[in-house]
Amino acid sequence: MGEFSGRKMKQQRKKKKQAKTAYKVRTMNLIVKRDPLGGAPQAKGIVLKKVGITQKQPHSGIIKAVRVQLLKNGKEVTAFVPRDGAIKFVNEHDEVMIEGMGGSQRGPVGSMPGIKWRVVKVNNLPLEGLRTGKTKKAIR
Repeated sequence: MGEFSGRKMKQQRKKKKQAKTAYKVRTMNLIVKRDPLGGAPQAKGIVLKKVGITQKQPHSGIIKAVRVQLLKNGKEVTAFVPRDGAIKFVNEHDEVMIEGMGGSQRGPVGSMPGIKWRVVKVNNLPLEGLRTGKTKKAIR
């Protein structure tokens, strides 16, 4: 590197930076593009069906989840229904609010393969309130 190599060093540094995935994802706003929620913290969707997912090793058990089609863009995601007996309050064609589970880099948590979201509300009523009996679901 000589006395007049500043321009070349700058170009090389830029080239090396572009090769890094994390830099590219951040600068090109790729997280928002590939995220089903579109960068939003929460999203509404319609329940298509209830599913049971087996846990990864070394845990055993069936995780109660629902397949949700988002209203904003029509994408389908699998959302976890937290706590004991909460799946009873979620039916097909219900409108649910989902949010991220809080895994590393928007990923899955623990032994739940491919589940990155959880159900927070059902028909604009908090799921925890329904589960504990503090609120009642409207009957049509």
